[in-house]
Amino acid sequence: MPVQNQYGQPIGEPLTHWSARPQPQSIVLQGEHCRLEPLNAQKHAQDLFDAYASAADDRDWTYMFTGPFHKMHELTEHLQKAESCLDPKRYIVIDNLSNQAVGSLALMRIDSANGVIEVGDVAFSPLLQKTIAATEAQFLLMRYVFEQLNYRRYEWKCDSLNEPSKAAALRLGFSFEGIFRQAVVYNGRSRDTSWYAMIDKDWPIIRDALINWLNPKNFNHQGQQKRSLSCMRLMPPSNPS
Repeated sequence: MPVQNQYGQPIGEPLTHWSARPQPQSIVLQGEHCRLEPLNAQKHAQDLFDAYASAADDRDWTYMFTGPFHKMHELTEHLQKAESCLDPKRYIVIDNLSNQAVGSLALMRIDSANGVIEVGDVAFSPLLQKTIAATEAQFLLMRYVFEQLNYRRYEWKCDSLNEPSKAAALRLGFSFEGIFRQAVVYNGRSRDTSWYAMIDKDWPIIRDALINWLNPKNFNHQGQQKRSLSCMRLMPPSNPS
């Protein structure tokens, strides 16, 4: 039964001890396969340029607001502007084996008063895409948001025609919440925006599934998964064997 006020009207769950959440900080988030570092244009530009240049074409930028970057100075200028920005707050994915920057993502649309934040501007190079590190990078940022910053809601939004992004959101445990029609004009075209989110009450199951999926026992000698991430969420107490 919903909570009722003195007039018998249903109202939302009381948050008697709520306070505004802190802003994301310039910290390093360390994982087994990768780490997230706050953007440093001077340090990361060359690595990122080389990583993005490894793509066969520009299709990875079709649904992005920025890019592609065919010249080094274009990317450097973009990163320099982004580095001074607090929202979005960008983090660079560093591969732990090569110690090279291989992609980036950001915390954005930061609403600290309501504890709502979005992950976006996900630009993973071919060196990072579809790797264990790519999933771990998302996990590191999720864990930071829910367990250190203590936000209540974590959002994912994308072009409604961007099938890979929509699939990634569902795989990671986000729930589809609907489509905002004609929400954005970008790159000279109209965009309907698909909304996904997870909340703090969802996090324990999502966290345990990601931890179990990332466990080395969940992969064979060829690095292939034994159980999928969606399977892990259905059986969160189980450990891969």
